[in-house]
Amino acid sequence: MDTSHKDLIEQLQTQLQPIEAQDTMAEAGRKALTVDFIKMLQNEEGTRSDDGVEAVHDMRVSTRRMRSTLRLLSAYYKPKAIKPYLDAMRGVAEALGNVRDLDVMLEEITKFAKKLDDQADLQPILDELQAERAKACNGLEKVLDKRVYREFVEDFSGFLSKPGKGAVPVDTEEIHPFQVRHLLPELIYEHLGAVRAYDNVLADADEPTLHALRIECKRLRYAVTIFSEVLGSSIKEFIEEVKGMQDHLGKLNDLHVAQERLGSLAEKLDVEAQAETLAALEGYIVHLKEEQDKLHDGVDDLWKHFNTKTVQRQLSNAVAAL
Repeated sequence: MDTSHKDLIEQLQTQLQPIEAQDTMAEAGRKALTVDFIKMLQNEEGTRSDDGVEAVHDMRVSTRRMRSTLRLLSAYYKPKAIKPYLDAMRGVAEALGNVRDLDVMLEEITKFAKKLDDQADLQPILDELQAERAKACNGLEKVLDKRVYREFVEDFSGFLSKPGKGAVPVDTEEIHPFQVRHLLPELIYEHLGAVRAYDNVLADADEPTLHALRIECKRLRYAVTIFSEVLGSSIKEFIEEVKGMQDHLGKLNDLHVAQERLGSLAEKLDVEAQAETLAALEGYIVHLKEEQDKLHDGVDDLWKHFNTKTVQRQLSNAVAAL
């Protein structure tokens, strides 16, 4: 980590404050963003190393959380104030995602290879994916070395260091909802409604529909996670329930994407020269499809559990604490 980042992180850490129910939504967002921005900066150096799998994952998570926070609370910031940050984060998130997707594929296919009689059959595939990862890592480094990224880090730290900067003005003298405790219940239940709207289509849902549901689960999870400090203690249990649903649907999507990507790779292989490799790869793709079908079959039970009164009461009790 370069000296400027260390100094910046130390400076930002002195500004860390817990979110309070009396905060404006913009101020609560600034506090949440500061936490994730620090985590992003702390993991940047690790993403440049050969064994930076965890750093890539953690930096991606923090970057995605910041983007989600800004989008979730966009009504409370001036559009021109936050658009440049969202644009910059999108480029970073895409570069991190390219590496992370390959890390996940490599981890899973390596596990499968160990179960084969001859692990070497899949080695050409692993080599190809490693080469793709190297290219993706190079692309990530280029993004992080660009002036655009350096300017984003500098400008965004300034944004986070000045309460009220970029926020839509709030007239605290008028009688209207403007604090977290006023506005958060509606925000949370709006996202819960977006999730539960899938109830009527879930029985025959295809992969794109389940992927869309995963995104709505992610938005609901972020909405409650950001404000978990001011919600009741039962919110921890509810977050775990949403996370379970999101992770299940995320794994489904990962399996779907992996099959498409490896299917394209299989078409490039020379069947005669690498018959064993092709057979092993096709066997792995079949394995992925079987795992996908199992997860797809499990969605219904997971969904029924999520919609039980026990789980939904975890959320209502947490919101009541406001």
